[in-house]
Amino acid sequence: MKASIISGDIISYTSLNNKEKLKIEQKLKYLLNLLKKEYNIFGRIIKGDYLEFYIPKTEKVLRYALIIKCYIRFIAFEIQSKTKTKQNRLKLFQAYGIRLAIGIGELERLDLKKGIIDGEAIYMSGRLINSLKTYDKERSTVKNTLFIKIYDKELNDETDALISLLDKVISDATAKQAEVLFYKLRGFSETEIAKLLNISQSAVNQHSTSAGWNAIEKAVLRFERVIKEKVQ
Repeated sequence: MKASIISGDIISYTSLNNKEKLKIEQKLKYLLNLLKKEYNIFGRIIKGDYLEFYIPKTEKVLRYALIIKCYIRFIAFEIQSKTKTKQNRLKLFQAYGIRLAIGIGELERLDLKKGIIDGEAIYMSGRLINSLKTYDKERSTVKNTLFIKIYDKELNDETDALISLLDKVISDATAKQAEVLFYKLRGFSETEIAKLLNISQSAVNQHSTSAGWNAIEKAVLRFERVIKEKVQ
């Protein structure tokens, strides 16, 4: 069966202190519970900084990846370092948050109760993340944080440019803009978001507009239509 997987790793995680790691772990557990409750997404944390998600609705995988990315982006600024030597590494985490790789392909084995996910989709996303981690260790730089690998080359080429543009847009968002996008991607109205964040609706609209929500929404809806039509 065709399926979608998101693999991810927290940037600069190993350079953070235990208190900072604990805060991140608590935030990640909240996110996993939220995704499970709202979208029936199976997610797990492996070795503290590595994550895997099985997405039941393949066409929704990009939306969920952006929800994860926006969440990490705004919670990163809640974590502070008192040690000067750690501040540069923390700034790298705050600037980029998390790498995410989407894999769409076959799954030969799926038993979520036993935690078994095996097949092409998870291999593709996992290999992407591992290759990028090695590259960044050698280069000490982060250029992109959102990637996709699809079993169909033509479909992969069609969606790759879209993914790169969305990566740039989200990476340029402020923490507050990312928080607004986090709720918008989940379908919350501006009135609901204003109440949750204790700000005015006009402020929500301003953050949304500045973050490029209209373009993000069009891109995500286009991706969902294409994947639903072509992935069987």
